[in-house]
Amino acid sequence: MRFTRARAALAALALLAAITLTGCNYGSDNKTSEPFKDAPRSHVNNGSPMDVVRGSDGFTNVGTKCDHGNRLYVAYHGDSAYAAIAVAPQDPTCR
Repeated sequence: MRFTRARAALAALALLAAITLTGCNYGSDNKTSEPFKDAPRSHVNNGSPMDVVRGSDGFTNVGTKCDHGNRLYVAYHGDSAYAAIAVAPQDPTCR
């Protein structure tokens, strides 16, 4: 009977692991092709390109640009689901 309980416990653990691993699959889409799912936005477009500072492999990249006198910084790591945004208000280099 002890052997049967061990098998049942192992089967339950394998099922739980399978559900957990497949539940974390977000598909093959990446964040650059994901449609906007945010609040309504205006049609103002600052079409100037960002200056991109690429970190070494495994490190975060940074994009920066000026918008209405403010310097914007966007830090991202490859195609990961996270990023960081910072603003330097009235940056003198943005005049």
